[in-house]
Amino acid sequence: MFRWWAFWRRIQYGSGFLTVLTLFGVWIYYAQFYSAPTCFDNIKGGDERAVDCGGSCVRICAFDVQPLRIVWAKSFKITDGQYNAVAYVENKNTTIGTPELGYTFALYDDEGLIIERKGKTALPINGTYPLFEGRIFTGSRVPTRTELTFSDGVVWLPGTMGTEQFSLIKRDLVGADSSPRLLAEVRNNALDEAKNVEIVATIFDTQKKPLTASRTVVDYFEGRTNQNITFTWPEPIAKTLRSCEVPTDVILAIDLSGSMNDDGGVPPQPISAVLGAAEAFVTRLKTHDTAGLVTYATGASLVSRLSDDTQYIAGVISKLTIAPVEERGSTNTGDAIKYIREEMSSERHNIDARKVAILLTDGLTNAPGKTPEAYALAEAEKLKALDVQVFTIGLGTKLNETFLKDMASTPSHYYKAPSIKEVNAIYSQITKAICEDGAAVIEVIPKVETNFAPLQ
Repeated sequence: MFRWWAFWRRIQYGSGFLTVLTLFGVWIYYAQFYSAPTCFDNIKGGDERAVDCGGSCVRICAFDVQPLRIVWAKSFKITDGQYNAVAYVENKNTTIGTPELGYTFALYDDEGLIIERKGKTALPINGTYPLFEGRIFTGSRVPTRTELTFSDGVVWLPGTMGTEQFSLIKRDLVGADSSPRLLAEVRNNALDEAKNVEIVATIFDTQKKPLTASRTVVDYFEGRTNQNITFTWPEPIAKTLRSCEVPTDVILAIDLSGSMNDDGGVPPQPISAVLGAAEAFVTRLKTHDTAGLVTYATGASLVSRLSDDTQYIAGVISKLTIAPVEERGSTNTGDAIKYIREEMSSERHNIDARKVAILLTDGLTNAPGKTPEAYALAEAEKLKALDVQVFTIGLGTKLNETFLKDMASTPSHYYKAPSIKEVNAIYSQITKAICEDGAAVIEVIPKVETNFAPLQ
């Protein structure tokens, strides 16, 4: 006879035993082998939206981040064969940034890649920030294009402060034509201190075209305080800045050879029109500019040294005349340039000012010696080596235009005036070429890597 009660008892004992065994196994598994999902286990677990990001993880998933935008990337010459690579990167994410953004600058010329430079930097939230790599050596090659790319695997985190953390209180650019320094006063608006603050100063023209940049690092910046910060450049930058905010030292060289009377008339032409145009040019100079005057014919003379009394210089120009002995004289351009170079090298040159020379002639250079043009070109090279912008004006048709273009800083710095009607307009064009109305735009942007939620 089958005993059901015994059978069920065996099932109950067996089930109890299996339950105990299962519980014991589960206990061993959890005690010895199981680890709870974390934000660092390289596994998508818990409420994570992807591997180790989103949900309860501090790290933000890449697909939740708006792409970064490269506003511009450019390399600035510091000295021959040495450049600073700079880029502006816009982060449109209002609450997301990264303490470590990997990137690569690539510098190219017409022959291809010159060099690559890798780096890492913090990218705070909600703003446009500079990326800077300095002392990039290119040898004899000159970069014409700079590209920026970002590394993969960026850790995106919630950020607490962006561009509002710091304010530029004031700035002053000094020594632009000797040892350039940008003196800036920056305020930390936050209550907390900031450490290892990277600060980049970028100078733009009035059209917001970047011209040059420098970087410094502040080790410790106390909260709610101001600090004076200095940015430097190893070479003059006065010629780089066209803003009229930068002073100008300009020397005019005027041809007073006999041919300048050839058109006759009362007053004699073309000299009278030339002097009137030069006088008007000097009166257009700014109050912080200085002017000087050189005349030349068979010989040359420094008529007026550099002076901030531009009205006086204009008066001197208006009284110039051609000496009778020069009616059959020569044209000595080389000595005129020599006098300009010596005056630009004197203590009267303003170290904050750009240097400009404007030379006008209506004929061929035929003095001194047997190779007067070669002498003049050699003197012009010495002048340009001092970072002087050289403009030349050729009046009439009896000219060696190739020679005048070679003397100028660039071919575009040469102006041809077929007749006296164009001279005044040319001086006005040179005024605009020297400087642009409006202040140079100087941005000083700090960033730190500490304004992010800690990974945990």
